[in-house]
Amino acid sequence: MNTTIRYVSLGLLAVVSLYTGLWAYFSPTGWYADFPGLGLSWLPQLGPYNEHLVKDAGSMFLALACLTVIALRHVRNTRLVQTTGAVWLVFNVLHFSYHVQHLDMYGTRDQVLNVVSLSALVLLSAVLLVPAFPGRRGDTQ
Repeated sequence: MNTTIRYVSLGLLAVVSLYTGLWAYFSPTGWYADFPGLGLSWLPQLGPYNEHLVKDAGSMFLALACLTVIALRHVRNTRLVQTTGAVWLVFNVLHFSYHVQHLDMYGTRDQVLNVVSLSALVLLSAVLLVPAFPGRRGDTQ
């Protein structure tokens, strides 16, 4: 796999996890009321606010950010990048699966945005599982 693709995928996953994690952990009521931002609000429809659950979600996203940033710094380490991709893929597939079963609570615009954004995260995760091209200098197994 091309190192540039790894950088882009890991970089986007790092941004998503830092954005979500920092906001959820340090402003749980604001995150619950206003996520994903930009005038949209996707969480209140899913059930009542629970500070413990929101802070746990924020902590999990920050842990994913930590792993992703480490992988980003060692982008030529195939095993580390693939492990990071596998961890993200498990989360993103399960997250996507939940949300596509609960799209009826949203209007058409928010349904489309949910499916597109969550599908993109699944794709970014899956891309990281592709092995490096054989014989690339600096790649480690």
